[in-house]
Amino acid sequence: MAQPPPYSPPGTNPPPAAMVSKVELSISCNGLRDADIFSKSDPLCVVFSDISGRLQEIGRTERIDDNLNPKFHKQIVMDYHFEEVQKLVFKVFDIDDNNNDISQADFLGKLECTLGQVVSSTNFTRALDYNGRDYGTITIHAQEQGGEQQSVHLTLKGVKLDKKDWFGKSDPFLEFHRQLLDGSYALAHRTEVKMKTLNPSWKPMKINSRRLCNNNPDGVIKVECYDWNKSGSHDLIGVFTTTLAELEGVSAGKSWALVHPSKKGKRGYRHSGEIIAENIQIKREYSFIEYIQGGCELNFVVGIDFTGSNGNPQDPSSLHYIGGSHAYRNPNQYVEALKAVGQVVQDYDSDQLYPAFGFGARLPPTWNVSHQFSLNGDPHNPDCQGIQGILTAYEQCINTVQLYGPTNASPIIGNVARMAREALHQQQASNYYILLMLTDGILTDMDQTIHTIIEASELPMSIIIIGVGDADFDDMERLDSDDKLLSIGSRVAKRDIVQFVPFREFKNVPLSKLAASVLEELPGQISEYFNEKRFQPLNLAHLHNY
Repeated sequence: MAQPPPYSPPGTNPPPAAMVSKVELSISCNGLRDADIFSKSDPLCVVFSDISGRLQEIGRTERIDDNLNPKFHKQIVMDYHFEEVQKLVFKVFDIDDNNNDISQADFLGKLECTLGQVVSSTNFTRALDYNGRDYGTITIHAQEQGGEQQSVHLTLKGVKLDKKDWFGKSDPFLEFHRQLLDGSYALAHRTEVKMKTLNPSWKPMKINSRRLCNNNPDGVIKVECYDWNKSGSHDLIGVFTTTLAELEGVSAGKSWALVHPSKKGKRGYRHSGEIIAENIQIKREYSFIEYIQGGCELNFVVGIDFTGSNGNPQDPSSLHYIGGSHAYRNPNQYVEALKAVGQVVQDYDSDQLYPAFGFGARLPPTWNVSHQFSLNGDPHNPDCQGIQGILTAYEQCINTVQLYGPTNASPIIGNVARMAREALHQQQASNYYILLMLTDGILTDMDQTIHTIIEASELPMSIIIIGVGDADFDDMERLDSDDKLLSIGSRVAKRDIVQFVPFREFKNVPLSKLAASVLEELPGQISEYFNEKRFQPLNLAHLHNY
């Protein structure tokens, strides 16, 4: 069957947007410095975002009089972007005037942290820094706004749809749109095309309530039925509207009349066919933030390509060249990519121990080729302490191994899959694995890698692949299956778990853009996986007590 035109074809859907949630920050302090002589301090907390060293105020709490252990009532609301490092500064002042002028106030202490650190803790408590020494503590709790998420499971069919083709029946598909604040509509979901039928039955579909109506039970959901045309000029059959509240209250057999706007009101016109619900179920969905605050650990694993095509590490033209200084001071593309992704993910791994592997090198003393070896040289324990620990091990490894080949990725992917399978045996949302693969070329074991990824698609893991250098990475795009699920032969992946980007596309932009590009889909992959497994967040009852 010929495919529709350049915009997303029927049967595919818009790629998941970066997860943007609004969070409310509740703030309290303990043991503040007493800056008043005849009474206690009158504290107020101001929250700033730190953007490249420039502080921009986000909001401030109310002032509480005569209290060294304040629990502020006013919450600070801000956007949360998982894929960004959002640096925050909390400053506490003793306010002595009614204008809450902090320029005239006594400074009581500050805390610098990231929003990721706050979100990944049920309660984030740290010491306040007062001119270089600890004085009192501050506790921050992040609560996601927007209410409970739900997934809408629909099985729909059409009955007696209008015929749109001269020499055959219609080729119908449905589009679901959510209404935006300005009254316009955004595409939320699109079904597959059913060819040459006026009585189509579409595959069961699942749509997240945030995507469908922004979690608003009364938000308008517009459903359009089209007749697909090869030219891309699809003919509208008819439209109906509904709401999440209505969908929650209906059962199988519910029907909606499709009305064509240009025919509405004409004599003798009733409708252009009907859409009938064969099955409707609305299920509770847990968000990424709920899983993280419940205690789910994101386990970061790194795999680095040490094949000969990278060039001699002592040669400045080599992709592994770091010169005479340390990797942090003279970063190559491998180092820059690792730092960009690692500095985001590190906020969600409590022990900061990261298994780091190399592949494609010959190792001393036997000089046999290894397709998976520990960067730190310890075959029994590949863990490195923090991102700096990985960089230190990488620098030592570059000077120890001999770059060789071939470029086989499946052994490391398979190893991480075994870790994820062990975590799955716990039957709870406790661990999710993120594998960052850095490579300079096309994989030699592409078919085996595809088989391994398909097996891993059933496990709590995602794979980020960053192509380093100027090689032709067209074949690597096959692994990043945004339009259709990865397959080989008769085997098809359960879900899309791979994100691939070439580093060269981000050479002239801040590296935060690289991190955003490869990480923006991750929260959706994690929450979707655990929701599909029907795993609730850990410590759910405790979580909802806040």
